Amino acid sequence: MSLATPAAEPASQAPSAQRRGLLRVLGVTFGLAVIIGNTIGAGILRTPGQVAQQLPGTGLYLAVWIGGGVYALLGALSLAELGTMLPRSGGMYVFARHALGRYAGFLVGWNDWAATCGTVAAVAVVLAEYAGALVPGLAGRTVPLAMAVTVAFAALQWRGIREAGAAQTLTSAAKALVLLALVGACFLLPRVSPPSAAAAAAVPAGSALLAAIVVALQGVIYTYDGWTGVIYFSGEVRDPARDIPRSMIGGVLAVTGIYLLLNLAFLHVVPIAALAGEPLAAAAAARAVLGPAGDTVVRVVLIVALLSTVNALLLMAPRVLYAMSADGLFPRAGASVNRGGTPTGALVASTAVALAFIATGTFNAIIAVLAFFFVANYVLAFASVFVLRRREPETPRPYRAWGYPWTTGLAIAGSLAFLAGAAASDTRNSLYAAGLLAASYPAYLLAARWIDRNPT
Repeated sequence: MSLATPAAEPASQAPSAQRRGLLRVLGVTFGLAVIIGNTIGAGILRTPGQVAQQLPGTGLYLAVWIGGGVYALLGALSLAELGTMLPRSGGMYVFARHALGRYAGFLVGWNDWAATCGTVAAVAVVLAEYAGALVPGLAGRTVPLAMAVTVAFAALQWRGIREAGAAQTLTSAAKALVLLALVGACFLLPRVSPPSAAAAAAVPAGSALLAAIVVALQGVIYTYDGWTGVIYFSGEVRDPARDIPRSMIGGVLAVTGIYLLLNLAFLHVVPIAALAGEPLAAAAAARAVLGPAGDTVVRVVLIVALLSTVNALLLMAPRVLYAMSADGLFPRAGASVNRGGTPTGALVASTAVALAFIATGTFNAIIAVLAFFFVANYVLAFASVFVLRRREPETPRPYRAWGYPWTTGLAIAGSLAFLAGAAASDTRNSLYAAGLLAASYPAYLLAARWIDRNPT
């Protein structure tokens, strides 16, 4: 069968991840850890200032953070069904490939893989910058330090999924603890400086308010992105029917709870007028209760937080490439797995691309363009729930989306609204993304033809 054929395969004919060597050794603890590790990064420490600038009223400010959590929860309720129905590692690529065909899978997979590799680079560079500010001896060595961090995690993952999973659990637990410690400091320690006397800006009204809510929600949804983490490992979860829904729903609720606690803590020590426009909201809050030492504390918090993010992203990217290789959309070397359950070919390729992004400094441009697709991937994944409910009604679904079709429909509607807002607010990168979309089908045909001629 030619790779250029866009028809979907029946579930019984789809390649099985576990037959190719992946190990079913992961449980709910890992699922929660990878969602927390992949979702909570620098965004929650930075984005509050942007949201407060758009919505300077406390009620509206908190409402959009709750709204972001509701969006993520609606998505988790829907994609947990697909994760248990199609328990293959590879993320949303698996759903799009099975429900919508090879081209849709190719589009989702390549975008997801490239964006994740670019995000590995971006996070590693930010981590190195903060480490350089904290340790004078590392100052000015951002690129080699970011590369060293990336290679160190890749070497750990080469050993096997058990070791990499344990590292994810440990680093995510450390992240949660330091963030909760920051919350505790804000609520329990006295202020060392008087609160700002600046008056809060007026809350916009009418169409201006709607526009402000859309812009604020865009930043919030970006900050929640990562709640899909566990579905990249569906073929490695011991009991997908039980563990995937628990991980996804529990992970979203945990992230939402942490985000709300942090925002309440920030508002407790920094008036919303002072928080508005603050580039690093967490630093402003830490300075309010710790004085000049607050900046150092926040750097440590960021470094700890980003360690788990690098590990999670570097775990996820190879799973996408592995699944594409198993389906013949990438050279078969990408499906090689070592004794420890690591897709080594895909890990080498993912690490190499991340290092190239770090060396050339192109990751920001790549992410800016591909960010347009990250919610588009959600749209295709949510649409897959509808497609498969209609096309394969008898296929076993150990977990069925609660509230379907309304919850899944709301998730799609929210995603489409986000895409419309993103296109309006970032026209330039949206046009680049549209150009990539137009070029993707001929690129798919060329790649398929090359792989047909070079199957190994």
